[in-house]
Amino acid sequence: MPMSEKYDRFFALAEDILHHPSFQRQRTYRHHTASLFEHSILVAYRAQRIAKRFSLDEKSIVRGALLHDFFLYDWHVEGRKVRKPLFKKHGFTHAKRALDNATFYFDLNSREQDIILKHMFPLNWKPPRYLESWIVNLVDSVVTIK
Repeated sequence: MPMSEKYDRFFALAEDILHHPSFQRQRTYRHHTASLFEHSILVAYRAQRIAKRFSLDEKSIVRGALLHDFFLYDWHVEGRKVRKPLFKKHGFTHAKRALDNATFYFDLNSREQDIILKHMFPLNWKPPRYLESWIVNLVDSVVTIK
């Protein structure tokens, strides 16, 4: 498959989210060495390539991966404002906040919701329910480490 077809397929699956003003706002939030916007797209694209190879639900994996960090605040700044107990810190809580925001703006299926909520396993206690959720969990970790 030519490169342009790969990107066209990805953008067709992601278009409504990519163009949404709240998702665009993530361009202003830093995520390690990139913006949160760039990070989310990279995770979604890489996860989609894996899903395609193994005939999994590409649409759900792209949408869930794009929204996995949809918490809509700069956690670098937010984390310095108030001292919090360990389990109230960003790493443990942002998946739930991302899910709340995502379901407010978008209609999501159960697989997409599981991807968002469980992408921080094992920091979030419940393991992913779907293979697509496990893939996003792994891809997110690899992208973050790189």
